[in-house]
Amino acid sequence: MTGDQIAILAILALAMAAFLSGRLRHDIVAMGALIACVVAGLVPSQEAFAGFGHPAVITVACVLVLSRALQTSGAVDVLARTVLPARAGRTVSLAALVGLGAALSGFMNNVGAMALLMPVALQLARRLDMTPGRMLMPLAFGTILGGMTTLIGTPPNLIVSGFRVSNSGSGFSMFDFAPVGVAVALAGIAFVVTIGWRLVPVTRAAAGEAFEVGSYLTEVRVVDKGKADGMTLHEIEAELDKADAQVVGLVRGGLRISAPRGNRRVQGGDVLVLEADVEGIAEALSKLDLKLEEQVKAQDEEREEKERARELQARRAEDEVRRREIDEAAALGDVALAPQPQPQPRPEPAAGGKGQGASSRSGEAERGEVRRDGEADEVVLRELVVRPESQLVGRSARDLALRSRYGLNLLGVSRDGRRETTRLRTLRLQSGDLLLMQGPAEVLTVFASEMGCVPLAERDLRIPDKRLALLSAVILALSILVAAVGLLPASVAFAAGVLASMVLKTMPLRAVYTAIDWPVVVLLAALIPVAGALEATGTAGLIASFLVGSVAQGHPVAALAMVLVVTMFLSDVMNNAATAAVMCPIAIGIALALGVSADAFLMAVAIGASCAFLTPIGHQNNTLILGPGGFGFGDYWRLGLPLELLVMAVAMPLLLLVWPL
Repeated sequence: MTGDQIAILAILALAMAAFLSGRLRHDIVAMGALIACVVAGLVPSQEAFAGFGHPAVITVACVLVLSRALQTSGAVDVLARTVLPARAGRTVSLAALVGLGAALSGFMNNVGAMALLMPVALQLARRLDMTPGRMLMPLAFGTILGGMTTLIGTPPNLIVSGFRVSNSGSGFSMFDFAPVGVAVALAGIAFVVTIGWRLVPVTRAAAGEAFEVGSYLTEVRVVDKGKADGMTLHEIEAELDKADAQVVGLVRGGLRISAPRGNRRVQGGDVLVLEADVEGIAEALSKLDLKLEEQVKAQDEEREEKERARELQARRAEDEVRRREIDEAAALGDVALAPQPQPQPRPEPAAGGKGQGASSRSGEAERGEVRRDGEADEVVLRELVVRPESQLVGRSARDLALRSRYGLNLLGVSRDGRRETTRLRTLRLQSGDLLLMQGPAEVLTVFASEMGCVPLAERDLRIPDKRLALLSAVILALSILVAAVGLLPASVAFAAGVLASMVLKTMPLRAVYTAIDWPVVVLLAALIPVAGALEATGTAGLIASFLVGSVAQGHPVAALAMVLVVTMFLSDVMNNAATAAVMCPIAIGIALALGVSADAFLMAVAIGASCAFLTPIGHQNNTLILGPGGFGFGDYWRLGLPLELLVMAVAMPLLLLVWPL
């Protein structure tokens, strides 16, 4: 064994120990390993950061951005409400939920899919009278299983494909993982939804109730020729019942009807007063093509401002033409050179009911200070609690001029279960009220601080936008298609998808960079050169020779099973992307030592790296459910161990059949 081999083994041993200890974040450990390799002369300094330009790293970052676009536009929420049954029993509901999670994970980041469906799982658990954990753990494992079905489903698949490029000159295509991955995922899901969920320990959720914040009183506008236009209130309430929402009032022509009859037909332009939680509001908007009243008013005011700005520009252009004509005429001596009277400004169009806010905005337009859409801050939803000493107590949204002074919308108010009959904009706020606010994130933070409000723990609140949802889904589908047929490499295809998302604004521009899980990106970029050093020093071949001779004893099938088991074990105790980066050069070395194709061994690494079911630290989805499910560290293996054994039983024969040695 050479000095370089001893050095790389020592660095890897220390890195694995640090990964297992969990005291340092995985990206810090990976960067430390990379720096150590550079200092030891194992990685040339000029190639130390080449991993940041690696196609696998670029693809991972782009997929995370496209996944966030699906999330923020509400595309997955609409899909969940469409696919998930409303009245089915436990098995059917669980199968639909886990199946949807697995399907989404094949084409978007599986952590994003889990985060999107987690509130849905908690709602289903309450409806089916199940403990949250028995719904959350099957969903977490299903989203992990779904990630192994496509190239972009999970980072380990991209890493494996990258190592195949260095070994044979070409990577795996989009659906090369499907023959084995789909079969394993289907078998795993079938086991989880029929038998496996019963193995999950019955626990008391520690944080499952955190999603309960009461019902909001909010106002929604009936869109002309929309789905709700012409429906009776009875028909509307039947639709809203599925969303746990109800109509508590109707406003028509400025007149509020507190207890409208069920046979009354609503018309375009009517305002319905709803009582619902955030998810119910989003579902009601989606089901009935409704619009939030405050958003409609804000859009109307924005259109008026733009129209005033256009009129002002046209007037200035007209005045400039007139001045130029006067100057030209004066130069020719056609008019006297006496000072010409300046054209008087035309009266501004009335801003009926806009008050001081409209005047100030008009002034901004005249000064040319109208902000362009592309420069606007990211608009988010936040929940604020009114404190007893808050300046909001006793004041209404109209008194505060929220839109004109702060650029904020009050979308809903929740008040200790008491039902109010006052219009939302004139409702006087009280201590303890829960406010659903919409506006730029930074403005909301300043507003809460200045007004004496307490922001609740941040939740991912989404109001679906059908146009953006459709655009984001089409962009992702086209990116996948372009990569699948080989028109462009996957990294370029998905980078083009991100560019399209930015141009079409399917998500806030600021969110493009916050959507990327930078610790994962740094982890991959740092470990790729380290893995290259493992191979360049001959250490991977040395380890492979030991494993083949001492453990597998020269049998390719036994060696393949060993690679799968070792990868699964490592993935349970350290990051799955790090596991794939460490195991790929070893798997290639074993295949070379045995004189067989490396494809089956690389696929075994991909499958094993995606099977982290024994601990909460093996995968982020397992960590996500730790609190809401009320789990302890030792609760995962009861379902995870049988599932891993099933994965091995299904994967081994399929690996040999689809990727013969």
